Amino acid sequence: MNRPTIAALPQVLRTPGWADYGLVDSGDGRKLERYGRWTVVRPEPQCLWSPSLRPDVWGAADAVFEPADEEDAGRWKITGDVPPFWPMTWGSVTFNARLTAFRHLGVFPEQAANWDWLDARLRNSRPGQKILNLFGYTGMASLAAVAAGASVTHVDASKKAVGWARENAALSGLDDAPVRWICEDARKYVQREVRRGARYDGVILDPPKYGRGPTGEVWRLYNDLPALIGNCTALLSDDASFLLLNAYSERISGLALAGLLEGALGGRQGVIDWGELALMEAGGRHGMGLSFFARWSAS
Repeated sequence: MNRPTIAALPQVLRTPGWADYGLVDSGDGRKLERYGRWTVVRPEPQCLWSPSLRPDVWGAADAVFEPADEEDAGRWKITGDVPPFWPMTWGSVTFNARLTAFRHLGVFPEQAANWDWLDARLRNSRPGQKILNLFGYTGMASLAAVAAGASVTHVDASKKAVGWARENAALSGLDDAPVRWICEDARKYVQREVRRGARYDGVILDPPKYGRGPTGEVWRLYNDLPALIGNCTALLSDDASFLLLNAYSERISGLALAGLLEGALGGRQGVIDWGELALMEAGGRHGMGLSFFARWSAS
């Protein structure tokens, strides 16, 4: 039986920032970032080195996230004139950033490497490909795909996140683009699509380590991901183009994700690239890997 080939070596896909985002400095367990006009300081335990910039530069940040004992919990200490939300742009996509209670701002900048990959792949393929984006959150991957000519089904269990994604679509001038916005548990949606005999030309997944669906469904990455990937591969059309899987759990690896895809994609050829997504400081002195990925490409 045909099986895709797992690439022999990993890739480290480095994002150096862009006009509206930059990793300004890092060190002592923190990172100093620029989101549009505003600078923020967030915890990052991987930053084991000393910062390059002076303490007064860090002290001038507009907002600092002060963590609590619970994972990802804490509060923002705002010192600058930070608005409730503000627009940022990546490529042709515009989105709103805001300070959330979970230490992020609604966008994960290291994912720009995957957005670039999606953009290039879809623009060099036949137009109108049907793409399924699971755990789509605020919609960056969905909007990158639809801006490149795809038709997208965006699924997320959070009504608030889907609303934010639709807001971003309107900001990008894509509110009339071919996107279906679905607020539902990803597993339930995929199971129903399998029963319906639905087919997609590409699938994107960015599942959390742990989560809850809109009616209390519990998601645990290690327990639930294999079955979900199996169902996702059943949704791939005969001439499907790709499957992109990303995960943020610190106890997983790109190679493990690649092995999961290889086992689920029996009967198909192609290549599975794998590795990690990294953010790089301006100037490239320091960087940090923040998530792991595996990407199957049919050709």
